[in-house]
Amino acid sequence: MEHDEKLARFRQVHLNPFNKQPGPRQHEQEPGEGAPEVAVEEALPELQPAEPEFRCPERVMDLGLSEDHFSRPVGLFLASDIQQLQQAIEECKRLILELPEQSEKQKDAVVRLIHLRLKLQELKDPNEDEPNLRVLLDHRFYKEKSKSVKQTCDKCNTIIWGLIQTWYTCTGCCYRCHSKCLGLISKPCVSSRVSHQAEYELNICPETGLDSQDYRCAECRAPISLRGVPSEARQCDYTGQYYCSHCHWNDLAVIPARVVHNWDFEPRKVSRCSMRYLALMVSRPVLRLREINPLLFNYVEELVEIRKLRQDILLMKPYFITCKEAMEARLLLQLQDRQHFVENDEMYSVQDLLDVRLGRLGCSLTEIHTLFAKHIKLDCERCQAKGFVCELCREGDVLFPFDSHTSVCTDCSAVFHRDCYYDNSTTCPKCARLSLRKQSLFQESGPDVDA
Repeated sequence: MEHDEKLARFRQVHLNPFNKQPGPRQHEQEPGEGAPEVAVEEALPELQPAEPEFRCPERVMDLGLSEDHFSRPVGLFLASDIQQLQQAIEECKRLILELPEQSEKQKDAVVRLIHLRLKLQELKDPNEDEPNLRVLLDHRFYKEKSKSVKQTCDKCNTIIWGLIQTWYTCTGCCYRCHSKCLGLISKPCVSSRVSHQAEYELNICPETGLDSQDYRCAECRAPISLRGVPSEARQCDYTGQYYCSHCHWNDLAVIPARVVHNWDFEPRKVSRCSMRYLALMVSRPVLRLREINPLLFNYVEELVEIRKLRQDILLMKPYFITCKEAMEARLLLQLQDRQHFVENDEMYSVQDLLDVRLGRLGCSLTEIHTLFAKHIKLDCERCQAKGFVCELCREGDVLFPFDSHTSVCTDCSAVFHRDCYYDNSTTCPKCARLSLRKQSLFQESGPDVDA
């Protein structure tokens, strides 16, 4: 009991160690408190040596109790509406300017300012009761679920904060925007243009000048000029037109016209609309190289090899269509990413030309060609039975139209040794026999025809 009474009197006299004190001896410097403390301390008996921490003010610093953990943080906000948040933001900005540069308190104030602005944006852009699908100008906008990926709004050119903002993505052209920006969109979806009119501008940077655009952006019609007043004019290398900084972000893309005319794959600056259009068109086979630039095959050897492989695959296709084993194995699905390769040998996509330049298309087509030939000539007896025998020499192994040492008649599709065909005659003997037979039949039926 005596020890408890001493401890109670000691706690009444001394200051609360959790209160922030400017110095360890502050109670001794204050005139109103110094005399009573000394009197009480003189009246108290000395404590045991086992309890020195109660009499050592420096010990408080070791425990970390000198820091003010219980006072109200600077910039603490209890605002619940937009007006109060705006006032809190202004107060926090003023506090940041008053605090010392690069100090911890200033850094904490900056963090509070960010949270205040995010809270204000959340109140301005509520994400409740937002529909999952919005259809606008052929765009099909779906509400995104991702909260961690940072994106940029294509309309207002600002960051989309997925944690507190609702945003949408068009499934056709990947156009991204805030929910509040949906009503401001004026450009239709480029996917509709791709589906209705899938073709490229094949003139290299067809510029007509700013005067033809009335010194306005080709997309949003905002005033622009080359001097940057009121807005900088940025040229799109694909369309040749000029755009403002909101519609042209200096994105880089490969220009199809430069590829087919100059075999130039260097990316150049294009507008946002052109970039989305080129991205949707990159895998579409709309380039007929033999008509656009037939001389390209004379300068790019890889294109000649690709054309020969594609011609061979087209000759193999009839074997697979009539072969049960090939249909069960679905061999033609090896080219499911390039369906146009099993339809014709003339059409190319920009992705095909990119892969040709990188050497990937030749390697993949060679592997597929080897797989197809192995099935026809070695694995499948039904396909082997559909081979040909040279009708000129009638010697040698069974021939197939895709062999490198054979020639195929364009009229009757008969197959010969290449050497036999060119050494004997340039006329197919099978076609010659058919022609003679037709002539004889015509002569035999001649009187009936006159009658």
